[in-house]
Amino acid sequence: MDGTVLVADDDRTIRTVLTQALTRAGCKVHATSSLTTLMRWVGEGKGDVVISDVVMPDGNGLEMLPKIAIDRPGLPVIVISAQNTIMTAIQAAEAEAYDYLPKPFDLPDLMKRTARALELKRHSGSSAIQAPEDDRPDDLPLVGRTKVMQALYRLVARVMNTDLPVLISGESGTGKSLIARAIHDFSDRRTLPFITITGADLQDIEGPARVLARVKGGTLLIDEIADIDDEIQARIVRMMDAPGDHLPRFMATSQNNLNSAMEAGQVRQDLYYRLSGATIHVPSLRERVDDVPLLAQHFLARAEREGSQKRWLSAESEELFRAYSWPGNVRQLENAIRRLVLTSRSDEIARQEVEQVLGSQPEMEPVLGGGDTEKLASSVARHLRRYFDLHGNMLPPPGLYTRILKEVETPLIEIALEATGGNQAKCADLLGINRNTLRKKISDLDIQVTRRRKLM
Repeated sequence: MDGTVLVADDDRTIRTVLTQALTRAGCKVHATSSLTTLMRWVGEGKGDVVISDVVMPDGNGLEMLPKIAIDRPGLPVIVISAQNTIMTAIQAAEAEAYDYLPKPFDLPDLMKRTARALELKRHSGSSAIQAPEDDRPDDLPLVGRTKVMQALYRLVARVMNTDLPVLISGESGTGKSLIARAIHDFSDRRTLPFITITGADLQDIEGPARVLARVKGGTLLIDEIADIDDEIQARIVRMMDAPGDHLPRFMATSQNNLNSAMEAGQVRQDLYYRLSGATIHVPSLRERVDDVPLLAQHFLARAEREGSQKRWLSAESEELFRAYSWPGNVRQLENAIRRLVLTSRSDEIARQEVEQVLGSQPEMEPVLGGGDTEKLASSVARHLRRYFDLHGNMLPPPGLYTRILKEVETPLIEIALEATGGNQAKCADLLGINRNTLRKKISDLDIQVTRRRKLM
């Protein structure tokens, strides 16, 4: 390695170990126990990479990241923290840290990440650097930066260390089991077993006792609770009500809306109310389309780590991936990437190759508008019908009315603001709504308002 590394940690042992290891690797090292000193070095232009703890005697390392980004755009910051929670990882990602490792960290792993950061810094000049999605540590196993995923991260962090049962819903392939595993792995029960069961594990009368003996106070995940028959659901209720100090935390997954399933008699009321202490809905890819390129990069990098040839998507291929409806969600996306890695004729995956792989799968979402003569109502109806069809025999997730209104309101207000040059009074008059109402909608929908040239 070749470069200068700034190390900030209040633990003298960690500073000593990192200084020795980085020096032996060929780096120059400046180490400090003070964020004030670190920020002075950054301001003076020192350092090619920063390794910083979060909790320091004179401040919080995460809170320094925005200032570092302003003072030294493109300076990679690797965050290390003893606060081994998903929220710390989320905060590091939101602050655009280059990387995040929980303590105690693996020294060879940290050295590899530092070497990668130095290499990227060397080749990217002054341009901003961001950690590739494939380099997210295993401690943050969920890939996605869209608002719905960030909201999911925050919800996971809130329920993680409670004893509330958790009900996780979402379409097939969205990663429901991954969410359950993340909650367990970051919780106070992480040293205890994580056991996944189906109805088959509880078929005989001794099944519940065997399961409780295996889980030993850890986390018990019941897969697809709505598919389990009534008798076994009753056994689960009795398991949850069993006396004792070492009961597991109960979690369950379901593709169905369990409230509707309960009303239809598919799920017992007593079981539903016991399981729904906290409910988490995992969004489909259609609800977070901006994460599709990040997920694709993640799976391409994983394939490379597993020994496959390095591949990447062309701009046209990435556009096609974003346009596809992905009824099989993340699992389908991963399988498509794996096939493309094996079949692509060059390092850059061409659009034609993507079309071949997706050609045998469910058709792509049609582009909005069916021609200049199609009425808006017909176009909207066609897309809504397509949305319902994608769910097969199941209903879409609850809250459809609000989601659809937002999909229409947001571009309408954005385009109206653009047409009126960002003048909110004129925009409100154009839309026929009160100016205060417009301001509230701009805030609620998180619309960015800038002064633009009128569309004339």
